[in-house]
Order: sequence, then C-alpha cells, then structure tokens
Amino acid sequence: MIQTSNRILKGWYLYDWANSAYVTSILTVFFGPFITELSGKIANRDGLINFLGLNVYSESLYPYLVTVSVLMQFLLLPAIGSYIDLKGNKVKFLLILASIGSLLTFLFFFFGEKTIEFLSISFVLSNFFFGASIVVYNSLLTQICPPEQRDSISSKGWAIGYIGGGLNLGLNLIILFFHDYFGVSQQIAVRLTFISTALWWFLFTLVSFYLLRGIHSESLSISNQKRSVLKNLLKTSRELLKNKNALLFLLAYLFFNDGVQTVIVISTQFGRRELNLSIEFLVVVILLVQFLAYFGTLLVAKVTEKLGSKTTLIFCLVIWNLIVIYSFFLLRNPVGFVGLAFLISLVLGGTQALSRSIFSNLIAESKSTEYFSFYEISEKGSSWIGPFVFGLVLQVTKSYRFAILFLILFFFVGMILISFVNIPSLNNKEQG
Repeated sequence: MIQTSNRILKGWYLYDWANSAYVTSILTVFFGPFITELSGKIANRDGLINFLGLNVYSESLYPYLVTVSVLMQFLLLPAIGSYIDLKGNKVKFLLILASIGSLLTFLFFFFGEKTIEFLSISFVLSNFFFGASIVVYNSLLTQICPPEQRDSISSKGWAIGYIGGGLNLGLNLIILFFHDYFGVSQQIAVRLTFISTALWWFLFTLVSFYLLRGIHSESLSISNQKRSVLKNLLKTSRELLKNKNALLFLLAYLFFNDGVQTVIVISTQFGRRELNLSIEFLVVVILLVQFLAYFGTLLVAKVTEKLGSKTTLIFCLVIWNLIVIYSFFLLRNPVGFVGLAFLISLVLGGTQALSRSIFSNLIAESKSTEYFSFYEISEKGSSWIGPFVFGLVLQVTKSYRFAILFLILFFFVGMILISFVNIPSLNNKEQG
C-alpha cells in the first residue's frame, strides 16, 4: 500500500543524507589509509602481521576486511530481508540497523595498533549493518510513492545523499587540515572524523525515523509467518528465477555496477600513480564530485522524464564507456583529471538512482525487502571482480591505461543486457 506525504518523503531523503557520510568519509577516504598505517606499524620486516593467528600482509588487511564484510552480506542479507518482510515494521528495523552500525563506527576512535583485531571486527560489522540498513531503506521506495514517481524520487534521494556525504566530508577535512589549530595530532584528527561520521549517521537517522514513523509495513499473513525464514527465502528465490526481467536486470546490474564501483575505487590510485597528483588535490576532487553529483543526478532525472528510465540508463552507460575511453587516450594532467571528475559526476548518481527505481518496478511490493537483499547482493557480490580484472591487466601490461580500458567490457555487457529488459510502461515515454 502506497503511503506518501511530504513528511514521509523528507524522512526517506534524510536517510540518504545520513548514511552517505559513512560511504564518503569511512569507505572512500579515511578508514583504509588509517588501518593500513596502523598495521604497518606492527608489521615485521616482511610486511606481515599476526592477525587472529594468521600471517597477513599489512597492505592487504583492508581489502581483506572489505571482502569478509561483503561475504557476510552475500550470505546473510537475503535471510534478513525475508525476516523483515515477514515481521513488517521496516522503519523500526531501519533505525535498529543504522544505530548499531553507527555505534560500531563510533568505536573506531578507541582502537589502535595494539587492538587492531577489535578495530577490524568493528569495521566488518559496521559495514555489514550499513549494507543491511540500505536494503531496508531501498525497499521503502515501493511504499512511499507510486511506480510512475519512483525514478524522480529515487534520483532526489541520491542527490540529497551526495550533499550530505559532501558536507560531512568537508567538516572532516576541516578537522584534519586544521588539527594543529584544534590542538590535536593528525592521527587523533583522523580518529575524530570517525566520531563525526558516526554522530552524523546516527543523529540524522533519528530525524529520519521520526519523519517516517507514519509508515506501517504490514506483516505477511499468519500462514506465511508460520513458515520459517528459510522456506520463505527459498520461495522468493524461486519466484525471482521465474521473474525473467528482474533476473536479467540483476545480471546487467552486476556487470555495469561493478564497472562503476571499480572506476570510483581506482580513480584516485590512477591519479596518484599515473598522473603524480597530490593526495590533497585528489581529496579536493573527491569533495568536488560529491557536490557536482547532486546536480548530475537531478539532470538525469529530468532526462528520464523525457526519454524514460530504460533509454536514459543506456545513455548513462554510453557515457561511462566514453569515460573509460577518455581516461585511456586523453587524460594527461590535473585539468584533465578534473574533467574526468566532471564526467563521472554527471552520471554517477543517475546510474545508481535509475537502477534502484527500475528494479523497484520489477518486483512484488509485499516482498520488497527480500528482493532488495538480492539487489544488494548483485551490487556487493561482484564488487571484487572489477578490481581483480583491473589488477590482473595492470600486472600483465604494467599500464594503468590498458587496465582501465579493459573496464569497458563491464559497461558494454551491462548495456547489452539492459536492452533486453522489458520495463513496465509507466507513461508514454517509457521504453519497453
């Protein structure tokens, strides 16, 4: 049942504003270098640390932690989605999951090299609860607006999220760059960014919960509740296999989203190693992308009103292909890197927002949380493939340019698969 009002929409937008701080400040900028530096301090001459009884290369610790967190989401999110759909009251679960995730993020401040195992476990769990909260948040889209409004609403959510993440990152950069003024060391300043991000996530989640409290997610029937979560999950899995459009879309999303995530992850490394750009310059560019992506996402939403979601998504993927080609042939200096950031910001949010809204129109509303857990798996479960392919090509060719050019396969395959997805006609502009 659609339950919408300006208050509810503001509450839904606000959770994107809240959680984007975690994505931008923790996952993208601060935590990886922080834990890598800590692990380097306790590494032996061979660069190895003893981690939970295992010898781990200190530089590899952060990627391993991300992998473990992704695997946890891959294994557990469908069951969590099934349980939430059975019990109903999604907004309450959103608050619980986000609160636990933000608390674990807050704890980062207190751990150092002597307690690196606790820091690592806190990160893995915080990222898991973040992913679980996103599943619930995305599934609410089917309840807060009718299908014909989802492209626009989803895009506004992403756009507002970029502003929220950008403002939090800006605040954290002030803490970091002016740490002497605040009378703290650089490492303490980095730790303070964890507290800042955790509080941002938690406090704005509270406001979001207050505004969303009017949404009542009905639990499934008593007979359905008597089934175990596993049986319900298996039933939905079989239904998904029969839903050819949703299944084909998830396969396409697996490819092109992996390309998107890989470009995001390796762009700073490309700038640092291939173009010799400074860390300060790269961080400023990341901040610039956050704010430009706000306008890019809204622009894509306007284009969608004219062309329909499917055509616009294919158009975005064409631009991603051009981004890869531009990086290979033309990207040579700092000005060119800013141009790359501008191109990425044009389609970054729009690609993700359209993907979410299209999928929401291909699934059953009564099991939206469960279906969106598969959506999250499609996003997380393949997120290692692109970086692996990039690293493999880099190792063989010793060229960052050839490595990034190879990513065009992900966008091209995703674009071809999307062309075969039959999206329900929501208005006379929609492409089937």
